[in-house]
Amino acid sequence: MTRIVQIVPFIGPGTGVAGVAWHLEQELRALGATVERFTFDDARRHRSLRWPRNTILARIRGGWRMIWFSTVGTRRAKRFLAERPDAISICHNNVVAGDVYVNHGVLLASMRARGRSAWRIYRNPVHLFIYLRDRVRYRGHAHRVAVCLSEGDAADLRATYGPIGPRIEVIPNGVDLDRFRPPSPEARGAARAEFGLGSEERVGVFVGHEFSRKGLSFAIRGLAHAPSTLLMVIGGNDDIIAESHAEAIEHGVGDRVLFLGPRANLPDLLAACDYFVFPSAYEANALVVLEALAAGLPVIATPVGFAPEVIHDGVNGSLVERDPGAVGARMEELATLDDEAFAALSRGARASAEPFGWRAVARRYLALAEHLIAERGAAGAPAAPGAAPDAPPHPDTASSDRATG
Repeated sequence: MTRIVQIVPFIGPGTGVAGVAWHLEQELRALGATVERFTFDDARRHRSLRWPRNTILARIRGGWRMIWFSTVGTRRAKRFLAERPDAISICHNNVVAGDVYVNHGVLLASMRARGRSAWRIYRNPVHLFIYLRDRVRYRGHAHRVAVCLSEGDAADLRATYGPIGPRIEVIPNGVDLDRFRPPSPEARGAARAEFGLGSEERVGVFVGHEFSRKGLSFAIRGLAHAPSTLLMVIGGNDDIIAESHAEAIEHGVGDRVLFLGPRANLPDLLAACDYFVFPSAYEANALVVLEALAAGLPVIATPVGFAPEVIHDGVNGSLVERDPGAVGARMEELATLDDEAFAALSRGARASAEPFGWRAVARRYLALAEHLIAERGAAGAPAAPGAAPDAPPHPDTASSDRATG
């Protein structure tokens, strides 16, 4: 039986890295693997550390926690793995140990995408720490394989760090196909009734907590070019919601934008909408894009992350430039489609998400783990836990450095 250890700061149902690790844990177990976890709480030996509730202190706490788990957590994770020499370890974020490292994003690539100079990294000690830590991670042999979530993610990794020590595999994130699915007519009617929406109105939806990077401004300003549609906004906090609301009013579309704030019942909210708009500057692989597609919503997105690999114009949505006019034109185009054409796009959206259920994604991780076990056996002895083989193939020539997404 294959034994897997996932190293992750936090794990649990929901979104983000924690949700990815949780879904993999559930599906790997269903496939017969033995799965353990090593988290920040495990590294802290479940000792609580109380911080005052304050916005500034919350940021300091987040930075301290990341640095602590990257340093002390790495040392303790290696000890944890040493007690499990037969296990294959999959690391998500922070810790610099594990056979496989899942790259959930490249900081410098994100900064470049937003038009920020790489030199700004030196103004933030936390960003500088992340860059130096990950330079050690990617240029050395801390890991045997680096999993990237899209081909674009792999290209960003090489552009940022040059020759990569671990070989690269591309395995996209997955989606819960049971939780996110096209609503029945009754469920759609009930969801729209909650917001006083009639059957004729077209409603776009934006989901995200980082309004700036994920491009909410382009969708709001795009409404000026899309008079036939409304926009629902899910996520954010009081401050950035207030700023975006003021922007909507400034551009004369305040009465067509509904800010809902953070919500847990995302499938119910998507059931009230017709399409998803996501003009992000940078993504490794946005889970919410797959969730929208699985829910039958055509997607308007910028060509970043996994979007160019899954969104096909006229089939399940559109790829657009990060420009209010371009975004708005596509919003209006969708809003004015007849019902038959829109239904075809909705079917295309669902069909494009179905190959990426979490079970299928977990099978790819399990196959990778079994391949690494075979490599370890072929080498004649177990490798040091979390360490790469002595001479890993160069990423530009290794046969396993290929697109599998």
